[in-house]
Amino acid sequence: MQRATCPFSTCAATLRILQTTWAHHRSTLHSLTNRLKTRYCSPRSPILLPILRILSRLPRAPRIGLGTPNNLRLHSPDTPSSLDNLSIFTVLIVVIYSFPIGLATLDASHPIELLLCSSAPGLSIPMARIPPSVLRRYLFGGHLPTGGCPRQVRHCRPTPHSLSTKRYHGTHVPSTNTESAGPEATIPFRKHLKDEAKKRKAEGTGKKSKQDSQKLDNWELTVGIEIHAQLNTARKLFSAASSSINDAPNTHVALFDIAMPGSQPTFQKETLIPALRAALALNCEIQKTSRFDRKHYFHWDQPAGYQITQYYQSFARDGHITLFAHDGIAAEDGEQVKIGIKQIQMEQDTAKTISQPGEIHLLDFNRVGLPLIEIITLPQIHHPSTAAALVRKIQILLNAVDACVLGMQSGGLRADVNVSVRRRDAPSTSSNSYGGVIGLGQRTEIKNLSSFKAVEDAIIAERDRQIAVLEDGGVVEGETRGWTIGCTETRRLRGKEGEVDYRYMPDPDLAPIVIGDDLIEHLQSTLGVLPDEEILMLTKEYGLTTKDAMSLISLNEGGRVEYFRIVVDEYLAISSDEPIEEVGRLCGNWVLHEMGGLANDLADEENPLKMSSEGDCVIPAKQLAQLVQLLSRERITGRTAKKVLSELFEAGLTGKEETAQGIIEREGLWFRPLSDTEYDDLAREILDGNTKVVEEILAGKEGKINFLVGQMMRADQDGRVDATKAREVVRKLIDEHR
Repeated sequence: MQRATCPFSTCAATLRILQTTWAHHRSTLHSLTNRLKTRYCSPRSPILLPILRILSRLPRAPRIGLGTPNNLRLHSPDTPSSLDNLSIFTVLIVVIYSFPIGLATLDASHPIELLLCSSAPGLSIPMARIPPSVLRRYLFGGHLPTGGCPRQVRHCRPTPHSLSTKRYHGTHVPSTNTESAGPEATIPFRKHLKDEAKKRKAEGTGKKSKQDSQKLDNWELTVGIEIHAQLNTARKLFSAASSSINDAPNTHVALFDIAMPGSQPTFQKETLIPALRAALALNCEIQKTSRFDRKHYFHWDQPAGYQITQYYQSFARDGHITLFAHDGIAAEDGEQVKIGIKQIQMEQDTAKTISQPGEIHLLDFNRVGLPLIEIITLPQIHHPSTAAALVRKIQILLNAVDACVLGMQSGGLRADVNVSVRRRDAPSTSSNSYGGVIGLGQRTEIKNLSSFKAVEDAIIAERDRQIAVLEDGGVVEGETRGWTIGCTETRRLRGKEGEVDYRYMPDPDLAPIVIGDDLIEHLQSTLGVLPDEEILMLTKEYGLTTKDAMSLISLNEGGRVEYFRIVVDEYLAISSDEPIEEVGRLCGNWVLHEMGGLANDLADEENPLKMSSEGDCVIPAKQLAQLVQLLSRERITGRTAKKVLSELFEAGLTGKEETAQGIIEREGLWFRPLSDTEYDDLAREILDGNTKVVEEILAGKEGKINFLVGQMMRADQDGRVDATKAREVVRKLIDEHR
């Protein structure tokens, strides 16, 4: 057989595969590609399109078999097959660009040997003994060794026209000239992706704009959301075990947590306090008496066979939350929209499941029994971006009242969305209703969404799926569906379980919860300033924009806005004669934008500034205030201020004590303005290098003067050029040419 070079350097470098079938199950590759087209082909994974087209042109379907462990063989019907001799299951691996799993589960102790046999007679492509770590880096990151192949082996002889030495990924284009024996043409992979995107745009199949994805002409979208938030408590809901989930697995587990026979639940009263604060922040009516119920279902993460929740008598009802335009709601909702909250109930969390290769699941019971609140909204949301804004604002609210300090990014808050659609131009005959809203379409529930973008994208995908089903004459089924980041469709998980399936019943081991008026009044009076009030205060008192104010209160669990206030106070202590609005805008720019751009190898990736919720930071607030004040008084330039800020940041990370003024003194960074002669020399130099621009200005294009002023400011490395002075000098020199 003729040997060819390794194809990984020229074909789709990010083609990833993971599909397992059992022995003697010979599914064809053509049927798999059809499934992949349906499930994974989207604007988010355009890399798969050209490969599927190539596979669809094969005369007969090839199949992939597993010979020995870590030895994959691809056989074509035109070549001898050893699949019949296999005694182990078949493994098919196709790695998709947006699918974040794959070779990470392969056994790293055995190299992988691949033998790819094409349908073209007389051609096989060997690639012997590639370490899984090398192949994983190649597939996931596109990292290639110098020679182009994942590993150069003695029998992988490059041909004179080998493409494996190219430094870029490409796509083969077979030559149409049968008389020429030259090499195949290659299209750079980046160009191929651009061509595919242009083709989709020309065909009108490209991705919708965000504005277009929010509105529908003939259909009305209705969304209700259930938000599960972990309460900020030291104990679990019904046991005295610690609520820490970051410690070693199964180290904080009480007998009741694992349903040990004879163990009894003991309600931890302190868990009620953050739950009540959350309910008050969401304008709910606190119920004086509430009870716990058992919700029965069987799963490995629920050792008791039931979950303790509040189904019949929750502790809070009939709340609402108001979303404003600055919260990110859809433009169609106007300046503000009010979303009702049906109820808030307390319940216990389940164990954490850690999946392992080989269908092995490890359970961490540290999480079982953690106190949660479930916030159930009314179906009054009609746009995907408004739904995402609601979840975002609830997270900010819960953090502001210290009810839930772990957000979506940390797994402390999860959202389930209920989606339904109905026609606008036809009277609804549906009997579906919820919370007083009647005539709803059949709803489906999408579980466990863990980011704001996932909430919005999942709603759009499910909305479009339901509309397509109804327009084709089908019926939307009530079911539970899942969502994977990067996909364009939701996937069915199971049929929707009704209330009878859960067999709700009052828990006989737990007494009712009775809440006194004095507790409610105390918590209401000590609730503090809520985000909407704080945004108004930051914009009115400190002169910040609404966008900057929102960013400040949402960063570092509220620590960034506390740091901002301290910096402003320190600045006013140095210079009390300046208006607080100007000081607020100046300090806000440095606290939010300039400090936000700092980076250092020593810094922590998640919290590089080591900002605490109380406003402590590696850059002392007093030093930042002094630095900003020196800049405001024009004693240093903006370039110098950024340099000093970077050195203060590095000093804080290494534990050194530095002051802004000390750094400026040591390095001689005090501002020295340019003299008139220096301005004149610099301006003449710029004009001599831009004679064409000078001619255009003399011809009447006065706006070009700003270009020359900008060139002068760029030419001065120390940032000492004043724009107003530079404009005067440039105009004077140009007038001399008239």
